[in-house]
Amino acid sequence: MCTRIFWSDNPMAPVVSRTMDWAISDEPDLWSLPAGLTRDCGDPALLSWTSRYRSVALSMWGSGTCDGMNEKGLAAHALYLDVSEWEPADDRPAVSNLMWVQYILDSFATVAEVVAAAADVRIVSIPFRGQQMGCHVAVEDPSGDSAILEPLDGRLVVHHGRHFPVMANSPSFDEQLANLERYRPFGGELPPPGDISSLDRFVRANYFLHYLPEPTSVEEATARVFSLANNVAVPAGSPYADNGGVYPTWWTAGANLADRVYYFWSTESPNLTWVDLNELDAPGVMALDPRGTGLVGDIGGSLAPAALTY
Repeated sequence: MCTRIFWSDNPMAPVVSRTMDWAISDEPDLWSLPAGLTRDCGDPALLSWTSRYRSVALSMWGSGTCDGMNEKGLAAHALYLDVSEWEPADDRPAVSNLMWVQYILDSFATVAEVVAAAADVRIVSIPFRGQQMGCHVAVEDPSGDSAILEPLDGRLVVHHGRHFPVMANSPSFDEQLANLERYRPFGGELPPPGDISSLDRFVRANYFLHYLPEPTSVEEATARVFSLANNVAVPAGSPYADNGGVYPTWWTAGANLADRVYYFWSTESPNLTWVDLNELDAPGVMALDPRGTGLVGDIGGSLAPAALTY
């Protein structure tokens, strides 16, 4: 159910990719959202805010942002985490888990800012499509900084540092790191595993990231981080029913954080597409369905005025 991979230490550009794995398609829309936009969580009891930065964002079922990047090159990704246990109610303003990623993209320029302000709000889970949705969030920025934020045991656990390049799903990030130490070259002797479980995807992504050769261009760096995402993607029709809730990959997104280019590839189309944030200057909200098989290359010009659905 999703894997995020951040290649921060290559000499060309910090690049990131993530897969979206789910039982059914999340019907994504790609949004261009301007600065100065008033946002809320769909509940007057929860926080509302005004966006400080322009962003491109992917929504799931038109109900919240699951992935995106802002004009400062800060990217954020929500992945499913079934062991989530949210913080108890207190006096802090609360943000819906469905808007957690968008709140980050709207409000912060760097990972350090995200981490410094993490305790200022409380993330709450609201019913989504008839169920409570657990999640954790990964963030990264053009400096190579990275952080993982997980709601566990009633508190927000933060892992901060550029040495945290991979995130998958359950178990907790601490347990994923402990399991990684069983494999070479991370302290153990086991070879890389080949299953599609979260534990195995986490190991495999770290393993192949460790051995990536130095790229000679930004394009090569971007292609290689997408190749890692392909290595942990789950093909349609895979026998996943008895494999711990692992589902097929519907799309892969990625970003060149230095140049502010955001990428999208649907498993229903052979074409890679992208949006250059430097070229987005429309004052209003713009959107499109990025899965169209007629879309290829730079699709910024295909974005059209749209009404926000969340």
